[in-house]
Amino acid sequence: MSQLLVNNLIRQLNEIHDGSKWFDQYFQEKIGGLSETEAFTKPHPFMHSVAEQVSHMLEWRKECMQRFLDKKYDLMHAPEDWKDNEQLQQTGWPALLEAFEQSRYDMIALIDGKDDAYLETPFQDTDYNYHYLIEGIIQHDIYHMGQIGIVVKMLNAEF
Repeated sequence: MSQLLVNNLIRQLNEIHDGSKWFDQYFQEKIGGLSETEAFTKPHPFMHSVAEQVSHMLEWRKECMQRFLDKKYDLMHAPEDWKDNEQLQQTGWPALLEAFEQSRYDMIALIDGKDDAYLETPFQDTDYNYHYLIEGIIQHDIYHMGQIGIVVKMLNAEF
């Protein structure tokens, strides 16, 4: 029973949050010290705030986990995909961060202890499998981590 791929995906999910030699900054370092005001600030009207970015990533993680439970929700066309600051401020920055962190553990729990063959399980009537889903979430997180980095730099810049 090989768990090489499973363990690699778990390592990547953890490194995105807690750091690795590969990433210059990881989520905890990048967003852990932001105040609530900073988290909800848009440095430009056409940009998302850090809180909006984190919420978006959280919603896609939830979508991924639902697919592991053989459910599919069309998040792409749902208002939950990109919640605005007003909605998110009702939840609050600390609660959003806590939910985001918990989603990492929930994602890991889906595959921890499974063998690599499990990752080849096809998702419903599509051409992709569970490995594709988790790999996609990891790539999605890294993409948005870069966007968050730009927002944070703009928040700290003096114009």
